[in-house]
Amino acid sequence: MGITRRQFEQIQQRLGGGPPRAVSPAFVPDLAAASGAPSIILGIDPSLRGTGFGVIRPARPHPVALAHGTISCPAGWEHSRCLVRIFQAIRDVLREQRPAVCVMEGLFYAQNLQTAIVMGEARGAAMAAVAEAGVEIYEIAPRKVKQAVVGYGAAQKSAVARMVQRMLNLPAPPAPDAADALALALAHAQANSRYRLASPKRI
Repeated sequence: MGITRRQFEQIQQRLGGGPPRAVSPAFVPDLAAASGAPSIILGIDPSLRGTGFGVIRPARPHPVALAHGTISCPAGWEHSRCLVRIFQAIRDVLREQRPAVCVMEGLFYAQNLQTAIVMGEARGAAMAAVAEAGVEIYEIAPRKVKQAVVGYGAAQKSAVARMVQRMLNLPAPPAPDAADALALALAHAQANSRYRLASPKRI
């Protein structure tokens, strides 16, 4: 049996409800177009147990790495706890680094459906944090990232890490997940340069 509009409004009042409230972003990003400064780019390589992140600022003679690391979740943690951890950690990175844009891996390959679902959950948690902050999100296919950074679309992770180290003038190769995230940010920077080695897609 249906309810009338008045009954619905009374239920909302009892539950403390009301008209939907506007959701404000966690912060207003510092866009390069507004300040004339180089855009800060956040790269995210999502995974349930080890989400990599990397933040760079395009500069000459080489881009500058502002932050990078891995959001680790122990094997004993439930999926839901891992997703909260990813969301909160990415939110913290956003507040600290204030990127203008975020770039994620566009496609990934999974051996089975369950793996694909889990990867999608981790990606969704990261995307939700970025979207909440009002930051534009782009995606680049994995082969295009490797092509842009290493020059070879089937490059191994170790080769990506070494090239990221070289391009960012880091003292040592980053951890694998962080290196992939930095590679995403570097590929996006190149995509917006005159060379256009990759074509990011806004999502």
